Amino acid sequence: MAVNNPYQTYQNNAVTTASPGELTLMLYNGCLKFIQLAKKGIQDKNVELKNTNIQKAQNIVSEMMVTLNMDVEMSKNIMSLYDFINRRLIDANVKNDVQALEEAEGLIVEFRDTWKQVIQVNRQKQHAGQGGQV
Repeated sequence: MAVNNPYQTYQNNAVTTASPGELTLMLYNGCLKFIQLAKKGIQDKNVELKNTNIQKAQNIVSEMMVTLNMDVEMSKNIMSLYDFINRRLIDANVKNDVQALEEAEGLIVEFRDTWKQVIQVNRQKQHAGQGGQV
């Protein structure tokens, strides 16, 4: 009989019960975590740690790009920023460039923080009875 890992169970429940907006926030936070680990890999000259985590961050950015609603005008600007982030991640991986990682990280932090505000405003509207959902 397998013993369940309570932390893994909690993580699974958090993902399966999260709203789409909360899932997006989780993706941004995951991307930031992977960028931090990649920076550590560069600093420690651990190529595998750097490469694995940059690829994970790139996968998240790619997912964000694929799920953008291109019918919305602002999405074109967001797509350009995601493309820039992705190129900086590639540069960081190829050149062991911490500054490139930090540029990507800064933009992801801005996206994450903005998304947090969107979720908070949406919750306030829901509690005020105005509806709407992120």
